Amino acid sequence: MLGQSIDLENYILDHIDPEDELLYELNRKTHLHILRPRMLSGHLQGQILKMICNMIQPKNILEIGTFTGYSCICMAQTLPEDGIIDTIEIDDEIEPFTKSFFNKSGLADKINMHIGDAMDIMPTLNKKYDLVFMDGDKRQYPNYYKQVFDMLNPGGYILADNILWDGKVVEKLDPNDNYTKGILEFNQMVKEDNRVEKVIFPFRDGIFIIRKK
Repeated sequence: MLGQSIDLENYILDHIDPEDELLYELNRKTHLHILRPRMLSGHLQGQILKMICNMIQPKNILEIGTFTGYSCICMAQTLPEDGIIDTIEIDDEIEPFTKSFFNKSGLADKINMHIGDAMDIMPTLNKKYDLVFMDGDKRQYPNYYKQVFDMLNPGGYILADNILWDGKVVEKLDPNDNYTKGILEFNQMVKEDNRVEKVIFPFRDGIFIIRKK
C-alpha cells in the first residue's frame, strides 16, 4: 500500500469485510506456487473492486490481465444472473491453476477466460462493456486505452491499476524503462482526454478511475 505502514494496512484490513475462504485459499496458494505473487490483487483491492461493481452494477465486464483470478472472482461475485466477465491472460501456463479456482468459486459460467495477447483478442470480442479493469502489460496501457474506448458503453468505467508504479511516475525516468514510459504516456493520455471524467485513487499502487461521458 503506497506510503502507508504495515500497522495501518493491518488496521484497514481489520475494519473491512473479511476475506472469504476461497479467496484466502487462492491468495495463499498463489504465494506458495506461482511466480511474482505480488501481482495478485489481494483482499483490500478485491473488496474495493467488489464495492465499485456493486455501485456501478455492470452487466458485462472486461478484464485485461487475469493472473490467478482473484480480482476476476471478486468482480464476478457482483454480476447479475445474465452477467459475464471476459478476462484475458497472456500466460498460458497459469491457465489450469486459475481455472481451477474459477470452478471452485461456482462462478465459472459467468467467466470467459481468453488466453493470448489482449491486443489480438479484444477486436474479436464484438461486445460492449460497462466496466473495463486494466491490469495487463504496462507498456501496452496506451494501446489498451485506444482499443477499449469504443468497446465501452457511454457512462461506463475503466479502472486502470498500477498507475503510480511504485512512485516511479515522479522519479527521473530511466530511458530503458519501457514499463514506466507506458504508464506515463497512459496517464497523460487520460489527463488530456475530454471525453472522460477521471480521478486517481492513491491506495496500493494507484488506480485511475475513468468514466466515459
